[in-house]
Amino acid sequence: MIRKVRNRDFKKHILTLCLMPYALCLLTSCGNGASTPTQGKQKIFIDESYAPLFQAEVEAFEGFYKNSDIEDVYKPEGEIINDFLNDTCRIVILGRDLTQKEKDFFVSRKSFPHSTKIAVDALAFITHKENQVSNLTYNELKDVFTGKITGWKLLDSSVKEKSSQDTSITIVFDNEKSCNVRMLKEKILNGGEFPKNCFAVKTNSEVIDYVSKNKNAIGIIGANWISDKDDTLTRTFLSKVNVLGVSSEQNPGDFFQPYRAYIHSAEYPFCRDVYIINREGRTGLGTGFAAFVAGEKGQLIILKAGMVPSTMPVRIVTITR
Repeated sequence: MIRKVRNRDFKKHILTLCLMPYALCLLTSCGNGASTPTQGKQKIFIDESYAPLFQAEVEAFEGFYKNSDIEDVYKPEGEIINDFLNDTCRIVILGRDLTQKEKDFFVSRKSFPHSTKIAVDALAFITHKENQVSNLTYNELKDVFTGKITGWKLLDSSVKEKSSQDTSITIVFDNEKSCNVRMLKEKILNGGEFPKNCFAVKTNSEVIDYVSKNKNAIGIIGANWISDKDDTLTRTFLSKVNVLGVSSEQNPGDFFQPYRAYIHSAEYPFCRDVYIINREGRTGLGTGFAAFVAGEKGQLIILKAGMVPSTMPVRIVTITR
């Protein structure tokens, strides 16, 4: 999925950022006519869970460097890794670092990708607006995704069984090869498979759409799709679904939603690091974009998007009445 037309509310914020003075640390150019850190063309494969954020990052970079052309391609994690290993792309953005096996693969080919942590985000669990369940403990969520709990009435005593009402849980995720699925398998299923009441669509936005139309569904998406409260599309999504609070495994009485303060404090139990991984092999446009995202302006965009930047402090304000 390639998106070159962007009309999200980020635009007005990004243009403001681009007008501010900014010194991007750049290495030496590759020569006349070649791609440099601020000009040329570069294809970057990005995990679809981070599409809202990186549409803004790319627009900002291209707005600041008029001779740059980033082709941002959005795919599930599994496809991106295959493309990266097969040398189809040189710059990728993922919700994890390379595994040791993947690093060894590149070393065997005398290639040495450079990983830069740029943000921390999280999984989000969403339900229909009419669903009365607002919080789940870690163990309840685990029982849902391992198939031990298959009905909402086991999670909410207010749900009464009626002959005309099906209270069975339907689980929907974005893509079988997505980082969201991989993370749940690692964290909850110990590498196992999902129960039979699970199915996949194609994208995070399709998960939101399905849950908004199906009262018994629970969906898994990247928190970036609902984290920017100033964005009109985010507000539209949040008007259609509820975001579940989840407890940690150790403290089942305290529930947290996947928003910046609780991701930063690690109180929300489904957090993950986001990396930009570069095996460009020279100082080209991909290197410049990676430096931009990891630098002041790129980190401000991450902060604006409701995620936790990796290099900037996050100020948490507690309001008491």
